[in-house]
Amino acid sequence: MTSIHPTAIIEDGAHLGTGVSIGPYCHVGSNVRLGDGVKLYSHAVIAGHTTIGEQCEVFPFASIGHRPQDLKYAGELTTLTIGARCVMREGVTINPGTDGGGGKTQVGDDCVLQANSHVGHDCVVGKGVILSNNVMLAGHVTLHDYAIIGGGTGIHQFSRIGEHAFVGGLSGVENDVIPFGMALGNRAHLGGLNLIGMKRRGFERDEIHALRNAYKDIFNGEGTLVERAAQAREAYAQYSAVQKIADFILNAGDRRFCTPRSGRDN
Repeated sequence: MTSIHPTAIIEDGAHLGTGVSIGPYCHVGSNVRLGDGVKLYSHAVIAGHTTIGEQCEVFPFASIGHRPQDLKYAGELTTLTIGARCVMREGVTINPGTDGGGGKTQVGDDCVLQANSHVGHDCVVGKGVILSNNVMLAGHVTLHDYAIIGGGTGIHQFSRIGEHAFVGGLSGVENDVIPFGMALGNRAHLGGLNLIGMKRRGFERDEIHALRNAYKDIFNGEGTLVERAAQAREAYAQYSAVQKIADFILNAGDRRFCTPRSGRDN
């Protein structure tokens, strides 16, 4: 059954799903929708046109859906949508979108946002993403599925982090990180592939082996990066992981990439 602590404030118009639990001193705005089984611990505040999926948990002092930190924002109606089974730990902040960025911020299913991490306006966060403590996503950042961002990392606006990528703690990321890549440093460079993460996710040995070879071809071969990515896509046509890296590079437009500091990273 739905449980609401007497000290919580639920504004008229808020929609609460079945089995929602709202703890002491929480505040839920009039345009908020909480899915079935959502749990707000004490002092959590949910504002704006925010939708939170089923079975999510929001820990104390999280601020979800308040106006974006964009000086051009003038009160226009924008949204924040959070998927199912996400965990938002203490002090997490997530902002809705802006008109200039498409009007919406999105977080996928099964994400974990650890203490004091921040998701800026117009970000798109895929499913299964982990943000460690104090991670900072500027506006318009895209994190693809299962990316992991180490503690204290800042990611520059409009950057893309590919699926299954790993960014080491205290990094400053101003360029795109390829799928399956492992980046670290300030400013971040590409330190190889996230092989441990791939093994944990059940990728086959031959897929990993092909990806390692393709990585060397893309970053150590002749020609431009785009030319080498196109060659790798053709040479490794049967390997989906290689195709994802190649497509990520070829669809980048004028974006720059985190690259290895030397030809020996693999």
